Amino acid sequence: MNPFSSGTRLRDMIRAIRACKTAAEERAVVRKECAAIRAAINENDQDYRHRNLAKLMFIHMLGYPTHFGQMECLKLIASSGFPEKRIGYLGLMLLLDERQEVLMLVTNSLKQDLNHSNQYIVGLALCALGNICSAEMARDLAPEVERLLQFRDPNIRKKAALCSIRIIKKVPELAENFINPAAALLKEKHHGVLITGVQLCTDLCKVSEDALEYFRKKCTEGLVKTLKDVVNSPYAPEYDIAGITDPFLHIRLLKLLRELGQGDADASECMNDILAQVATKTESNKNAGNAILYECVETIMSIEDNGGLRVLAINILGRFLSNRDNNIRYVALNMLMKAITVDAQAVQRHRATILECVKDSDASIRKRALELVYVLVNEGNVKPLTKELIDYLEVSDEEFKGDLTAKICSIVAKFSPEKIWYIDQMLKVLSEAGNFVKDEVWHAVIVVISNASDLHGYTVRALYRALQLSAEQESLVRVAIWCIGEYGDLLVNNVGMLDVEDPITVTESDAVDVIEIAIKHHTSDLTTKAMAMVALLKLSSRFPSCSERIKDIVVQYKGSLVLELQQRSIEMNSIIAKHQNIRSTLVERMPVLDEATFIGKRAGSIQATVSPSSGASINLPNGVAKPTAAPLVDLLDLGSDDVPAPSSSGGDLLHDLLGVDLSTASTQSGVNHAPKNGTDVLLDLLSIGSPTQSSQSVSDMLSSSQDNKTPVSPLEGLSSPSSNSIQPTSSAGAAPAIDLLDGFSSNPPKQENNGTAYPSVVAFESSNLKMVFNFSKLPGNPQTTVIEATFTNLSMNIYSDFIFQAAVPKFLQLHLDPASGNTLPASGNGSITQTLRVTNSQHGKKSLVMRIRIAYKMNNKDVLEEGQISNFPRGL
Repeated sequence: MNPFSSGTRLRDMIRAIRACKTAAEERAVVRKECAAIRAAINENDQDYRHRNLAKLMFIHMLGYPTHFGQMECLKLIASSGFPEKRIGYLGLMLLLDERQEVLMLVTNSLKQDLNHSNQYIVGLALCALGNICSAEMARDLAPEVERLLQFRDPNIRKKAALCSIRIIKKVPELAENFINPAAALLKEKHHGVLITGVQLCTDLCKVSEDALEYFRKKCTEGLVKTLKDVVNSPYAPEYDIAGITDPFLHIRLLKLLRELGQGDADASECMNDILAQVATKTESNKNAGNAILYECVETIMSIEDNGGLRVLAINILGRFLSNRDNNIRYVALNMLMKAITVDAQAVQRHRATILECVKDSDASIRKRALELVYVLVNEGNVKPLTKELIDYLEVSDEEFKGDLTAKICSIVAKFSPEKIWYIDQMLKVLSEAGNFVKDEVWHAVIVVISNASDLHGYTVRALYRALQLSAEQESLVRVAIWCIGEYGDLLVNNVGMLDVEDPITVTESDAVDVIEIAIKHHTSDLTTKAMAMVALLKLSSRFPSCSERIKDIVVQYKGSLVLELQQRSIEMNSIIAKHQNIRSTLVERMPVLDEATFIGKRAGSIQATVSPSSGASINLPNGVAKPTAAPLVDLLDLGSDDVPAPSSSGGDLLHDLLGVDLSTASTQSGVNHAPKNGTDVLLDLLSIGSPTQSSQSVSDMLSSSQDNKTPVSPLEGLSSPSSNSIQPTSSAGAAPAIDLLDGFSSNPPKQENNGTAYPSVVAFESSNLKMVFNFSKLPGNPQTTVIEATFTNLSMNIYSDFIFQAAVPKFLQLHLDPASGNTLPASGNGSITQTLRVTNSQHGKKSLVMRIRIAYKMNNKDVLEEGQISNFPRGL
C-alpha cells in the first residue's frame, strides 16, 4: 500500500512528520499527504472521509493551508452516525470561522441536530454553534437554543446557556427572549448549570436594561442566598481549590451582584451583609482567596454608598500592598486609583505603604504607585510627600527619574504653600535630576524667582552653592547663570540674608568664573552658552572691575562656527567697547514677569494648540458657536489699552481668535493636534512668528516683516485706508499680486448705520479661489455686522473637505454659521456660502480686521490658503 494513500492512519502520518529532520522534509510529507487527501475527495471516498478530515486538522494545526477540505466537514455533519458528526463538527470549529461563506450551508444541519433525539448529537451542535455562530445563524437558531435551556439533561442546559451568551453578544436585540429562561437557571442545583446561568444573566444585564431591571426585582434576594450558601458550605473536594470552596462560582456571583447593585440603593442594601461576610471570612493567604477578595472589593466600590463597607474594602487593598506577589500589588494599586474618587480619606491611611511601592524593584508597580501618590497629594500633606519623593529621587534608577521628576515638579507647582519652599524644592530637583527636567519647568522656576523680590539674594546664593556640586545638570546651570546675571551684585554683597542660610563669601571674579566655566564646558548646549553670554554682558556693567576680563571671554567667540554665538559675541563686544553710555540701560534687570499670564499661556498652549503644517488641512467643522471671550493677552489689539479685557473664567485665547471650540472639534475629527517644536500655534495662525522668534515680544513680531515671508501690517494702522492690505499665501503655489483696494471706488461713499447697502468686497483672491463678502446690518444694532461670504472655485479641479476659519482681534466677537456645503465645483460652476456675524465693541473708533484660513483638498492633496483682510467698508 502507498504509505501516503488515503488509507494511511492518522498516527502513521504523525509519526512520519515527526521523523522529518528538516523543514523541507516535513513540507514534502505534508504535500504528498494533501495530494492523497485531494484525490480521495475527488473520488468521493466515504470510507476514509473522517480519517482524512482528522489528518487535515493536524496539518492545519501545523500551519499549512487546508481550505480544500471545508466541504468535507459539511458532508460529515450531514451524515447520520455520531463518530462522523463528531469529527465533522470538530473540523467545522477548527477549519472555519464565522467569516466563511461556506458556513451558511451548515445552518440547516445545525437546526436538525439541535432537534435530534440523541442528546450527544444535540451537545455537539450546541458546542459548534457557541464557537462559530454568526449573526445570521444566531437569528435563525435562537428559538432552538432557547428551548434547550429547559432541556431535561443538565449538560445540555449548560451548553445551551453558553451558546446563548454567544447569541446575545452577536444579536443584542434577542436578549429579551432569554430573560425568563436565564432567571430559571439561577435556581438550579447542578453546579455547571448554575455557574453558566449566572454568567448568562451577567451578560444579559450588560446588553439589556429590561433584563437588568427584571433581575434586580426578581433575583437579587435569591442570588444573595445562593452566595451565602456557597460561603458557608462545607468542604466539597470536587470544587475545592487550595482550601477555598468553589472560587469560580464565588466570583461569578459577585460580578452579577455588582451589575445589579450599581445605581440601585435597594439592591445594594440587600447585598451589604453578605459582601461584608465574604470580605471577612475569605482567607487572604491563598491566591484563590485573594481573587475572591479582589472581586468583592470591586463590587463594594461599584454599588451604592455604604461608608463602613468601603473602608473595609480599602483596608483589604492595603493588605494587598504588603503582599509579596507583584500581580496582587499591581491590581491593588489599580483599584486604589478608582477608590480615591470614592473615599480619599480611607486611601490616605495607606499613604506610607503606597510610598514604599514607589521604591519597588518592579517598573510597572513603581509607575502605578507614583500615579497614585500624585492623586493623593493635597495642601495638607504636600511637604512630607514631596520630601519622600525627592529623597527617593537621589537613589532611583536612571530610567525612572524622568517620570519621577515630572510628577515632583507638577506636585510642587500645584500645591506649593509658599515661594521659598517652592524654590528650595525645585533647586533640589534641578540639582538631582536637572537633565530630566523639561524646558517649561525651568522657565516656570525663573518666572517664580523674578516675582519673589525679597528672595532674590537667597535664591542666587542657593543656586551658586548648588552649582558647585551639580555643574553637570544642564537645567540647573541655566537657571543659575540667569540669576547670577540678574542678581550678581546681590550674590557678591550678601544682600537679603535670611536667618535660615549660612553666610557665603563670593567675589566678583568668582561670579564671572561660574559663567566662564558654563560657557566653556564641552557638554553645554547652544541655549546654555547663549544665556551665559547675556549674563556676562550684564555682569560687565554690574562688575566694572571685571569688564576687561569679560570682554576677553566674549571676544573668543567672534570666530565661532555657530552663527548665534558669533553674532552675540560681535554685538556684545561692540556694546562693551563702544557704547559705554547706553550699556547700563541695556542691561538693567528684567522687569518682573507676570506669573499669572505665564501660567495661563502654558495652560492654553497645552490644552488648545494645533500642529500647523504647510499643505495640510485641519479638519474643523464649520460653524461652531463661539463662547464667551477669553481674558488672556490680546495678540491683535496692541494699539489700544483703553478697553478693559472682558472678565470670564476658563477662557482660551485660541478659542477667542478663531471663534470655534477647537478642543471639541479636534476630538470629533480624530486629528492629533500636538504642538510642533514648541511653536505657539497662535503666532503661526497669525503669521507673526517662527520658532526662533519666540523670545521676541509679540508687538516686535507684528510690526516687523523682515523675518517673515508673508508681511504683516502694523496693527496700529489697521483703521487707516492706506494700510488696507491682504496677503494671501497658498501651499499649492504662490498667489498672484492683487489690487490692495479691490472693491473700493475712488471716493467711497460715507455709510450710515441706517440700513444703507454696503458695497461688496473681494475679500480674498488667489489663482485657485475667490471669496466675496456682502455686508448688512441688524436693525437697531449698529455694532453687529452680518457678512455673507461666497466662495468660488477658479480652477479646473473640484475641491472637497472645504473648511473656512477666521480670527479677529479681541475688541471683535465673531460667530460663524455652518457653511452651505463642503464641496466646491470646478470652474465657477457653483459656490459655497457661509454667514459670519461680527460685533465691534469699538464701533466708530476701530475698523474691522480679520485673519482667514481656508483649507480644502484638490486631487486628494491638502491645500491651505491664508490671508489678512482689512479692506472692509467704513462704518462697519
